[in-house]
Formats: sequence, C-alpha cells, structure tokens
Amino acid sequence: MEYLPPILALIFIVVVARLLLKKIYPHAVLLFAGLIMIVLAKLLGQPLPGVQESTGWGGFDLFVYIKESFSKTNAGVGLMIMAIGGFVAYIDKIGASNSLVYLAMKPLSLLKKYPYATAAAVIPIGQLLFVCIPSAAGLGLLLMASVFPILIGLGVSRLSAVSVITACTAFGIGPASAITARATTIAQEDSIVYFLDHQLPLMIPLCLVVTISYYFVNRYYDRKMEIGDRGPEIENHKSQQPIAEQNTSDSDHHSPVSRGINKLNAPLYYAIIPLLPLILLIVFSEVFDLLPFPVTLNTTTAMFISLFVAMGFELIRKRNLREVMQSLQIFWNGMGNIFKTVVTLIIAADIFSKGLIAMGFIKGLVNSSQSVGLGGIGIGIVMTVMIFLASMLMGSGNASFFGFAPLIPKIAANFGVNSTSMILPMNLAASMGRTVSPVAGVLIATAEIAGVSTLQIVKRNLIPLFAALLFLLIYHFI
Repeated sequence: MEYLPPILALIFIVVVARLLLKKIYPHAVLLFAGLIMIVLAKLLGQPLPGVQESTGWGGFDLFVYIKESFSKTNAGVGLMIMAIGGFVAYIDKIGASNSLVYLAMKPLSLLKKYPYATAAAVIPIGQLLFVCIPSAAGLGLLLMASVFPILIGLGVSRLSAVSVITACTAFGIGPASAITARATTIAQEDSIVYFLDHQLPLMIPLCLVVTISYYFVNRYYDRKMEIGDRGPEIENHKSQQPIAEQNTSDSDHHSPVSRGINKLNAPLYYAIIPLLPLILLIVFSEVFDLLPFPVTLNTTTAMFISLFVAMGFELIRKRNLREVMQSLQIFWNGMGNIFKTVVTLIIAADIFSKGLIAMGFIKGLVNSSQSVGLGGIGIGIVMTVMIFLASMLMGSGNASFFGFAPLIPKIAANFGVNSTSMILPMNLAASMGRTVSPVAGVLIATAEIAGVSTLQIVKRNLIPLFAALLFLLIYHFI
C-alpha cells in the first residue's frame, strides 16, 4: 500500500506530460493535476502539506493552497519576474535592446573571411546578450534581424545561421532570468552570488563546448548538403510576416521584442540601459565592497532604478514630458503580460509540486534511488536529464523547471547534499532542452523568418546540445 501513492504520482507525471504535448493550457493542467493529487493523498491517508490559515474544513483548505501560493509568489519571486518583464518591454520599445545587439555584434567584422568561425562566434556574444535581454524568442528575433543577413552574406547557409542564433539562448543564466529568479528563491541564494560563483564558472566551459561543436557540425552539414543560402533546406517558405504567438506555456516566447528590426531606432549610447540592472547588482552586491557604507540591492529594486534612468534618457532625447510619462504604461503592460504567463505558471507549478509531495513522490524517488545504489550524485544526474527531456518535449524550460525544482530542497536534504549543487545543473538543462525542442517559441519564430522547418533546426542543435549536456553531467557531478 505504501508504494501506491508514489506510483500514482508517476502516472500523473506521465499524463501531465502527454497533455502538455497536446498543447492543452499548461497552467490549468498543472493546477488541476496538483489539486487532484492532494485530494487523492487525503483519501489514501497521506500527510498533506500544511496551510497557514485553515478554514476548518479540508474541502475549503484545498483552495487555501491556491490563495497562499498566490500570496507567497506575488510578494517575492513573482514581483521580481514581473519587474524584469516590464523592464524588458520598456527597453525594447525605446530601442535600447537593438542598440546593444548592434554594438555587441561589431566584433564579428573581424572574422568576415572565416564564415563558419563568424557563425560560431555569434554564440558566446549572443549568450552575453541573453544575460541582459532574458527572452529567448525576443533575442532570437533581434539577432534574426541584425545578424542573420550578415551570416547569409558571408556564405553561411540559412540553417547554420538560424541554428547558432537559437544556440545563443541555450543557457538561461543571470539575475534577470526567470529561471534564475526561481532557482535562487528555492535554493535561498543571493542572485549575484549564484550568478558569479555558480552559473558563470559552469556556463563558460559549456559555452565553449557548444561553440566548437556548432563550428564543426554546421560546416559538416553544409558541405554534405552542398548548399549555400538557397537550396533544399528552404521548405514552403510562405512569408516572413509576423506569426501569432505559439507555445504560450513558456514566457520566453511572450517577448515584447518586435520582429523585423532592420535599423537602429535609438542612439548607440542607449546600449548601456539593458546593462544597468546587471551593473547595479554587481557593484552593490556583497561580492564588491566598494562604498564606505553598506548598500544592498535586490533584482526588483535594480529594475525599478534602471527604469527611471531609462525614462531620464528618453526625456533628454525627446524633450517631451507628456510622451515620456505616457511611456511608463509600457512597463506596467509588460508586468501584466508576465503575470498572466510566467507568475501564474509558477503558482500552478507550485500546486503541482505540493501534490507530488503529498503523494509521496519524493519519498518514493529517494527509496528507489537508494535501492539501486544511487546517492546524491546519481539522483542529481537523473533529475537533470529528466528536466532536459521534459523541456525538449514541452518546448518550455519554464514549465519543466517550475514543476520539478520545488522538490529539490527535500530531495537534497534526504541525501545530505547542498540544494544549489542539484538545482544549478537543472537550471541550465531546462533552457538547453528548450533549444532542441521543435515546439519551442524561439525555434518557431526564427524558423518562420529563415524559411526553414523547426525540425531542421533541431537536427543541427541536437549534437552540440547533447554534447553540452554530457559535459555538464561529467564536469559538475563527476
């Protein structure tokens, strides 16, 4: 009888995965699955997660879980992610994102005689941009507008060009990333310490592996197919007009960044604006003690400071107070869009994880792992691979990570390991898995512009990203 609840939890995971693959609204799937598991756990006599303020009856307490999850999320990580979303919307509208991309890609001119080296060099530069512009589809579209034509002009095939552009979003790191915000909250880590001490040291060698892999993989495929920028890789290229948003489970595709930005619409000095939050967080973090008095900033505060600095830039540039004041609405709209996509997904995933805990999934996972001789390293590898595959199937790094990451503290405590050491590779694997998913928003959007199919991009991405996953497991765990 004690094995029945964990087995049922595993069945629920399989059913949820199938429903998500069928594009059923993920927020509803995770929420209802979690609530049903909590009810089943109660009927099976399993201990339930506690509520702070019980109504006195278990039936009503079921909805208290939702209320408390909303309260906890909106007061913490939810507000942080909404502030990030609002800021990203604002810097796109004023053209700061495009200015940053334009300047960052200037070094590529040094490699014009080496087309495949130029294409591969897009990846590390693009990854740095992804830290400051934490939207996979948004950054992908900016790079398609600015870098894609350059690579095509150098003789790189469309598939090679679009594959390296999607690879720029393979590692979701940095304080402005929604996955990072959730990971640091769960692991109870400072965002800058997590970024500088954990994410960067792991991401740098991973990025090197991916860059080298793409150089050889793309050159091999292009030579094998004997095509340039035109050929059989172009399938049913209907148009390059904007397509409707797809894969709404992932906030990465809910980007305010517009398609088809072919020229600068803001001064080059605006490139500093997307970097401001990162600069503020690093300068005023515990890592650097630069001032004689202590100053500590969190990510949310840094976003609001950067917003007002950006509005100051706009006022100086346009000298129109009414227009600049009106532009604040862009920030609020960006926050609202992130609330209805990402924050509500976190809340639904929180209920789902509570259901898994109530059904004894963690206990069953730990007991199974121990019975086959897996320790903390073994279960860490299993969870990392599971997150990678889940992101690959769902096309959403957020949905897979938000659903399983809350389980990590309890699993880590059972094995006596640090939560950060387990959650860090899962953090990276979530965004890596999305990069090899044919239903990911970033692949759908960039494939439409390039005139290729998402499956063709996945074919180019598979070898480099699987190599990166293998390197991640060996480098981090072994």
